[in-house]
Amino acid sequence: MKFALLPLLAVLAFSNNAFAEQASAESVKQLMNKTGAGELGVQAMNQMLPALKNLIPDAPEAFWDDYMAGFNPEDLIEMTVPIYQKYLTEDEIQAINAFYDTPAGKKLIRVQPNIMQESMMAGQQWGQAVAKDVMDKYRAEKK
Repeated sequence: MKFALLPLLAVLAFSNNAFAEQASAESVKQLMNKTGAGELGVQAMNQMLPALKNLIPDAPEAFWDDYMAGFNPEDLIEMTVPIYQKYLTEDEIQAINAFYDTPAGKKLIRVQPNIMQESMMAGQQWGQAVAKDVMDKYRAEKK
């Protein structure tokens, strides 16, 4: 009987998050506000707009202006909060928030969009190089 409880005790002893406090919605929102998540949502929406316009080419520009005026980045934040809560505890969110209050954290927030943009371009170039390499190797094997 004593050995039957051993696996349960091991799981409880080694799972750090078993007793960790779930991150509060408020602290997650604080993090998202510090990192500019809402602004990123607006930027993403502006980038999606041309594709959306292609879906409805006969929609007048006033339609799109009205749609964008009604776009609420808070909706995206509200949708994302439970995802952060799923993976991060309150202590972890507080530590991340504290980091973003430091000079290094503030700089990361400031330069992150540039890092992302350049990383995406580098990733595209890498993908093109991989595709070319695959095609070259395939053609060489067919000879």
